[in-house]
Amino acid sequence: MKKNAKIYIAGHQGMVGSAILQNLIEKGYNNFTLRSLEEIDLRNQKDVNSFFEQEKPEYVFLAAAKVGGIYANSTFRAEFIFDNLMIESNIIHAAFVNNVKKLLFLGSSCIYPRLAEQPIKEESLLTGLLENTNEPYAIAKIAGIKLCEAYRDQYGCNFISVMPTNLYGMNDNYNLENSHVMPAMLRKTHIAKLLFNSDFDNIIRDLKKRPFNNSESINEQDDILSFLRKYGISKENGTTRLVLWGSGKPYREFLHVDDMADACIFLMENYNNKEFLNIGTGKDISIKELSAIIREIVGFKGEIYFDAEKPDGTPKKLLDVSRLHSLGWRHKIELEDGIKNVYSDYLK
Repeated sequence: MKKNAKIYIAGHQGMVGSAILQNLIEKGYNNFTLRSLEEIDLRNQKDVNSFFEQEKPEYVFLAAAKVGGIYANSTFRAEFIFDNLMIESNIIHAAFVNNVKKLLFLGSSCIYPRLAEQPIKEESLLTGLLENTNEPYAIAKIAGIKLCEAYRDQYGCNFISVMPTNLYGMNDNYNLENSHVMPAMLRKTHIAKLLFNSDFDNIIRDLKKRPFNNSESINEQDDILSFLRKYGISKENGTTRLVLWGSGKPYREFLHVDDMADACIFLMENYNNKEFLNIGTGKDISIKELSAIIREIVGFKGEIYFDAEKPDGTPKKLLDVSRLHSLGWRHKIELEDGIKNVYSDYLK
């Protein structure tokens, strides 16, 4: 890509898209065409086609998606498959029609079978049953991969796909109704620390700053305690408890979004093959171990419990990143440093 090439980042306001935009700017790219959620509905084919016809981007990063954790994926199953299918179908087809030079599609590691052999190689796709809790989202992402492959096979389009592991970082979603495990655990632990210190003023400030489920309307101490109890945060008889979903036994791999953005741009500049690539660190950690690291960084001195009656999701999900490493790219931000960085940003 030339530094003045016209680049469209679908989803530039989200965690991944904003990190890609910032990384591109730092690398000297300077010609962007961007649209907010309010300006264009990516589920609407007419709107997407009009945008591509008018702007004619040369390169496209398809980072827009409807995302969420186990609760959101289990609850909004129709939205997760419909919205994501429409977004990716509209953008990939419009990119073909308008002669985009190259497109990078961001998938998800949930595309792999629930019991895939670890670490998971790219060849594991479609070799077994998916995890039920996020099956609609996974099917949509698999469709995106196959769309890129099909347009390459039939029309010669230089469309590539990448499969990131679990991401975290700046501009993450901290809504406890639909966030992923890392931001949910970080925010819950932070609020639990405030409750341990009986710091109700800052609890109210937190609930108003990032509202969810009408949390911005809560002001009284009794109401706060009742509200937080629904999300596993409680204080009784001087003891502060934080209850997290699942058994804590599943293992997850985490990649800082800044590393993810750097990998995407590296591949956009250097990779042109049909085969999609995993992006990750090649290291994983149990959810229980992760909770201990976050507890230490946040400074929570209460008790942490796990509710094994809640779903765990896939027991282990570590990506094989040997192909990516062979191309010369490796992550730079280690997990503990990344969490410290994210928590510092959250406090600001």
